[in-house]
Amino acid sequence: MRIGELARATGASARALRFYEERGLLTPTRTANGYREYDGTAVTRVANIRFLLESGLTLDDVAHFRYCLDGDVPYSRAAPSMLAVARRRLAVLDDRIAALLRVRDTLADRLDRAAGPD
Repeated sequence: MRIGELARATGASARALRFYEERGLLTPTRTANGYREYDGTAVTRVANIRFLLESGLTLDDVAHFRYCLDGDVPYSRAAPSMLAVARRRLAVLDDRIAALLRVRDTLADRLDRAAGPD
């Protein structure tokens, strides 16, 4: 299938598919006229990439999963190295949430003081 067909089948944009290719996550063949051609496994691969991205991982994180992207990622038992990648990303997200909560609390406190007594 061509890139437009893969985009429709997966809900990913053609731009995203080209980006996944640039990152080495998708490998289409090329027709004589230069069009990208994807085989049937590409739908599963893109679905797994999107699942991992929607789970909070980055494309750099997803690259660690490249050898299992053709399988059933959502329901497979993850290797310890893959769990470590996900745990590191979770720690980063927890740190960001804590930092945002501190900023939010500071802003709320300053708004309360600026508004004065009720």
